[in-house]
Parts: sequence; C-alpha cells; structure tokens
Amino acid sequence: MSVLRQFLLVAFALFQASNALYFHIAETERKCFIEEIPEETMVIGNYKVQLFDPNTKQYGEFPSIGMHVEVKDPEEKVILSKLYTSEGRFTFTSHTPGEHLICLYSNSTAWFGGNQLRVHLDINVGEHAQDYEKACIFAVAARDKLNELQLRVRQLLDQVEQITKEQNYQRYREERFRQTSESTNSRVLWWAVAQIAILVVTGFWQMRHLKGFFEAKKLV
Repeated sequence: MSVLRQFLLVAFALFQASNALYFHIAETERKCFIEEIPEETMVIGNYKVQLFDPNTKQYGEFPSIGMHVEVKDPEEKVILSKLYTSEGRFTFTSHTPGEHLICLYSNSTAWFGGNQLRVHLDINVGEHAQDYEKACIFAVAARDKLNELQLRVRQLLDQVEQITKEQNYQRYREERFRQTSESTNSRVLWWAVAQIAILVVTGFWQMRHLKGFFEAKKLV
C-alpha cells in the first residue's frame, strides 16, 4: 500500500462525519453545541422533537411544537436564526473558520405543562452533507444530465476539496496556536524582567536604608 493511499485512508477515517445524538431539554431551555468548521463549508442539521407524555410515560410527536435554531460564527455574528417545525432540517455555510455555536430551543410555553422534550439531532459537515446515494438514483433516472460514473467522480472531487479545506483549517489553528504561544512566552519574559527589576530596586533600597541606619548608629 502506497504512502499516499495510507494518507487518504487516515484522512477519510479522521474526517468529520455526521454527529448523531439526542438530548433532553425543558420546554423553555436553550441547548448549545460547539462545532469546529472550516471556512466555506456547508453544514446540514436534521432534527426531530418529541414531547414527554406523563400519561404514557413515553415521548411522542407533537406537531405544534416548533424548534428555533440559531447559529453564530467564531466572531459572534449570527449567520442563522430561524423558527422551524417539530421535525426538519437546517442548512448554513460557514464563511469563517473556527468554532461555531449552534443553539436550539423550542417555541413552547408553560401552557404545555412544562414537560420535557427529547431532541434527536444529526449534524453533517462538509461533503458528508451531500446525499450522494439519492443523487445517484436521480442520475440513473436521468443519464442525459449526469451518469453514475460522473457522480462518483464529483463525490471524489468534493472529498478532496473538503480535505483541502480541513488541512487549511488545521494550518489556521496551528498559526493561532503559535501566535498564542509566542504571546504567552513574551508575557512570561516581561513578567520575569519586571520581577528582577523589582528585586534589584528593593535590594538597592534596603542597602541604602541599612547604610543610613549603621551611619546613624555610628557602627561604620
């Protein structure tokens, strides 16, 4: 196995895929997640909200509940803020690399009884947000527009492009880490210089004070 093939396999294995989970929140509670996203990367989130029924002790669907989704970029700018239905998907594209804050909360109020909500969430980043299987079926049905082989080539190109974005993002993180390290080292150096200066000044003052004391007592 060539070195290039090993690299590609490791890259595909480490590359961000979908993050599927579910969590519980109160009807007025706000839940946020941090997702590290390269620049110019599409993100698709699929969700489903269920309401706890005290009578059956189970979670069921409640179409009247809406889910508000808010996304902020690393500069705290809101890039998505929209109210959706109880089940659906939201989509946004990152323009700044870094940690994006994805927050979800329901539009329900206390008249529902203050019950607990279960939210199923599946976040897909990059080329994983593309549904190639569905596109492949469409391509087979319309070969005059895009055949299956062309679709697979496009998928590979998207994967290579996303790997390039991920590498650029890692270089961006390394640069920021280097700048932070240099800034920290500089502050530590100046703090050490300041401590030495304080010790020198204090020692000089003590010597002058002791000299004056000994002269006053006529010990020298």
